[in-house]
Amino acid sequence: MEVGDTFTYRYHFTQDNVRSFAELTGDDNPLHLDADYAATTPFKRPIMHGMLSASVFARVFGRNFGGTGGVHLSQMLEFVRPMYPDTDYEARFECKSIDTRRHTAEITCTVVDPDTGKATLRGTGVVFHKELFV
Repeated sequence: MEVGDTFTYRYHFTQDNVRSFAELTGDDNPLHLDADYAATTPFKRPIMHGMLSASVFARVFGRNFGGTGGVHLSQMLEFVRPMYPDTDYEARFECKSIDTRRHTAEITCTVVDPDTGKATLRGTGVVFHKELFV
């Protein structure tokens, strides 16, 4: 990988995925699980958990962008817009810097709703990979 390299990953989570995430984490906020409750909020329908939305970063850093073996060391996140189950999203990544001494790279991450072109989630991650960042 080199500075300036990019990667795109399309994904979506279903409402069943949201329920499973709620069971695993204990975050059973009705905003995520109860359509009747969500209808009374500004979102009008259930939204995904923010951390579920960002969980694809770990997959991409560990398997896709740069190959298998990356370790996700840190992540700064900004939740810009709500994300909804059963909706397609596109995660866009760009390598901003590489520290060969520490074998790490700083990678920006932006999730976009392809229908609107608007960012829903953005941040910067640090990834360690001994063989890749040399």
